Amino acid sequence: MAACLNGIAAHGGLRPFGSTFLVFSDYMKPAIRLAAIMRLPVIYIGTHDSIGLGEDGPTHQPVEHLAMLRAIPNLVTLRPADAAETIEAWKVAIERRDGPTVLVLTRQKLPILEPGAVPAAEGVRRGAYVVLDPPGVKTPDSIIIATGSEVSLALDAVRALHADHIATRVVSMPSWELFAAQPESYRNSVLPPSVRARVAVEAAGPMGWSRWTTDDGAMIGMEGFGASAPGERLFEEFKLTPGHIAQTVRRLLSPSSTGRTGKDI
Repeated sequence: MAACLNGIAAHGGLRPFGSTFLVFSDYMKPAIRLAAIMRLPVIYIGTHDSIGLGEDGPTHQPVEHLAMLRAIPNLVTLRPADAAETIEAWKVAIERRDGPTVLVLTRQKLPILEPGAVPAAEGVRRGAYVVLDPPGVKTPDSIIIATGSEVSLALDAVRALHADHIATRVVSMPSWELFAAQPESYRNSVLPPSVRARVAVEAAGPMGWSRWTTDDGAMIGMEGFGASAPGERLFEEFKLTPGHIAQTVRRLLSPSSTGRTGKDI
């Protein structure tokens, strides 16, 4: 399928796109890589993007696939958090003409995020943006960075932290590549260098996340394969929960904390 999309794009006249489970990007890797080399504007859509797909089990649950896609030069990967971000991600993909784009979409139902200070339309195009800031605070004590279905978990966690007077920012980061391409001034406005207590949350492998969390931060994600069970139970079992996110932030802010990269257990 992916090779056929490349052929259509190389011929010109049409904008090809195709969709399958994200886990099957393993089989599509040669074609995706070739599209990136040839700068073909192909749009690949990978659904069922995490252990949240549930009972189909680890054979169909992607864990290492986001890291593989993000490692391909000239490929833009977008993992939107809700319907509004998905619309903007599709616009970014359609307007992009100098290389392929992968849209990474969930299976499970997700809430619509409340509009923040930065509209999703602008934020998605920049790769990352502030979804929620602590009220009345210029620089937060900590930052939670999340993608896709985990952004709503981060928002639930930060409400508990704010109730305890822990000033925490939530950043949605649908695209590493788009964010890395932004001016340093914008990147620093979203992730202030002085804020070292950062927690990344993504239902995928931790590889590469230390670039954004710093060595003093932590990443809550997957270090092994999933299991066969309802998606909600799997998120509980693998500690992808608002309670565990909030607990990790508190640990990083404790005086004895030295920080830790990789998955926080």
